[in-house]
Amino acid sequence: MLLAPVATRAADDRGTKLPVEVTADRIEGTNDKEVTASGKAELRRGDVSIGADELRFTNENEEVTAKGNVRIERRGDVMTGPSLRYRMPDATGAIEKPDYSLAPRQRNNSAPTGARGSAAEIELQGEDRYHLVDATFTTCKPDNNGWYAQVGELDLDYTRQVGVARNATIHLLDTPILYLPYLTFALNNERKSGVLPPSFGSSDKSGPEFTVPYYFNLAPNRDLTMAARYMEKRGLQLNGQFRYLEKNFGGELRFEELPDDRVLRTNRSALTVNHTYADGKMFGSLNINKVSDNNYFRDLTSRINLTSQTNLSREGLVGYSDSWWGTGVYTTTARVQQFQTLQDPNAPVLPPYGRAPQLALSAVRQDVGGLDLNVAGEYVDFSHPTQILGRRTTFYPSVTMPLLSPGWFVTPKLGLHSTRYGLEREPVGTAPTASRTLPIFSLDSGMTFERRTSVNSNDFVQTLEPRAYYLRIPYKNQNQIPLFDTALADFNYAQIFSENSFVGGDRINDANQLTVAMTSRLLAASSGQEAVKATIGQRYYFKDQQVTLNPGDTQRVNHSSNWLAVLSGPIAPKWTAESALEYNARDRSADRMTVSARYKPEQFKVLNLSYRYLRDQIGQVDLSAQWPLGAKFSGVARYNFSYRDGRAVEALGGLEYDGDCWVGRFVAQRFATAAGQTTNAVFLQVELNGFSRIGTNPLETLKRNIPGYSRLNQVMPSANQTTDFFD
Repeated sequence: MLLAPVATRAADDRGTKLPVEVTADRIEGTNDKEVTASGKAELRRGDVSIGADELRFTNENEEVTAKGNVRIERRGDVMTGPSLRYRMPDATGAIEKPDYSLAPRQRNNSAPTGARGSAAEIELQGEDRYHLVDATFTTCKPDNNGWYAQVGELDLDYTRQVGVARNATIHLLDTPILYLPYLTFALNNERKSGVLPPSFGSSDKSGPEFTVPYYFNLAPNRDLTMAARYMEKRGLQLNGQFRYLEKNFGGELRFEELPDDRVLRTNRSALTVNHTYADGKMFGSLNINKVSDNNYFRDLTSRINLTSQTNLSREGLVGYSDSWWGTGVYTTTARVQQFQTLQDPNAPVLPPYGRAPQLALSAVRQDVGGLDLNVAGEYVDFSHPTQILGRRTTFYPSVTMPLLSPGWFVTPKLGLHSTRYGLEREPVGTAPTASRTLPIFSLDSGMTFERRTSVNSNDFVQTLEPRAYYLRIPYKNQNQIPLFDTALADFNYAQIFSENSFVGGDRINDANQLTVAMTSRLLAASSGQEAVKATIGQRYYFKDQQVTLNPGDTQRVNHSSNWLAVLSGPIAPKWTAESALEYNARDRSADRMTVSARYKPEQFKVLNLSYRYLRDQIGQVDLSAQWPLGAKFSGVARYNFSYRDGRAVEALGGLEYDGDCWVGRFVAQRFATAAGQTTNAVFLQVELNGFSRIGTNPLETLKRNIPGYSRLNQVMPSANQTTDFFD
């Protein structure tokens, strides 16, 4: 039987009045006062549906009371129990001894997760807000209690995407694994103040450790995380991270304090400050890093990129950029920079020079009668505790004349590089001043040819791109100039088209040379996406080398450089490869070689292989993989072996388990730190989908060690799928 719409109306999101409809085997009462329905009774209004053996609707306060096989559904959330009271205007009420199922909500880039469980009572506190007493909570599907939380009180607020649990015991496979007196957690990727899940792990330097963080959501653009980290061997360490983001500036402050290291019997600390500023034409940055001792990272971190740090930068920079001379642009900067050098007793290094200050100017003006004008200037005051001191002033104006066409380009360039030094604490026999002025001429040119082709019935555009670069710089004796910030540049494909074979301003090579190269690409005809790229190049010298980094260094007398070759692209279905080779034709051997290949047939399956060789310095084989092993297990592994040193640089192995509604990860890692030393670490984590992570997070370690790694509960956007051109 259908009851006509009652006199009272409620509003939907647009303010439109919605009727209340009641159906049942038996209906009594009047529309404008009270209606009682029994026998398969059901009440509907908008997206709210209530069913029961018997229900009563009071028109005056729009309240529903129901009993017997009660079922209420709101926007996909379903609760069933023996009795219910519910007020429609504010969506509040309570249901006794319910079973509940909450509709899936999307969380960041993870799979949408719903929730279900039971409770002694659920208090409905408005749209998408619930308070549960003596409840269970899980994101597992029905008939699968892989994990669940037994909670004294649980608040779920989907309007703010926040959950709060009190007196919670986490069960995994029906076994209690963790008790938490108080826990807040995000129901999506939003932030909320409160205690975060604790983490635990172990390393041979610190022993077993346990960390409890607390998160302060200070404002939408500011937050603070404080953590207490207890290490069995070291003691209690306090950590903090403060982040802020304003309209014109933002940054981060990190600090760590270990008041009394039980091993070294001393206080240990670390500080990092990062700040950036940009407001129209002004910009600036601040980067300060400090640790208490040389072995801080090697003893107290399990991240190899931190343990390998040698020089910690401390610098501040301010700058100004504006237009000049019509369409021209100029930029000025001022910087102060010093370093903290972390020494390894088995491999000591010379600390780098500080800059206090460094002033720089660059100005560009294009298309002045067909010419591009460029001016670069710099003043640096170099400081060092033990080495020669000095000030360097550089002025380098240049002019280029770009000649461009759709199929070719020719760009001549002429400049005058002038440098002057004022020296202090100079060695005996060295003048307190030095100068160097050199003209620099270069001619860059290239062409592009295209043709249509097909491979395995796929249409492509193939290009042929020859390039020639001539450079002429006369010789100038520079042996009396000290080395403040200069080293020999790495010889690679990008560098052979540069003016200087040195990095830094203290050496400028003499040159009468020509670089030639050829590049060919396969571009998808429909999208222009690059499928394959191959390049080969060589430099030819018309005179012997005279300028070297140090006076006693061996000069080059060869008339040609090593060959450089690069090849990248798919080599088979689901396989991609990239290789780079520096070939010494005189010795008929490779001076440097890097070869890498990746096999990724689908998500959660990836295999990486690489080989890296540098004559007399490096010889490494690197293998890494993520691969399903069956029975919901996946293996993760990486092995980086240096056969020149006869030891593993880094080794990692672990297992992941996909329990549908939870993921377990166990990872063991070993890596080299200081010369002859290694660090071992163990990561153990349980990720409860849609709830929390417990343990020590290995995800950053896995992503860094295994290129192409995917989280087992991650949803990959279609845009990230790799195109397989030759499948």
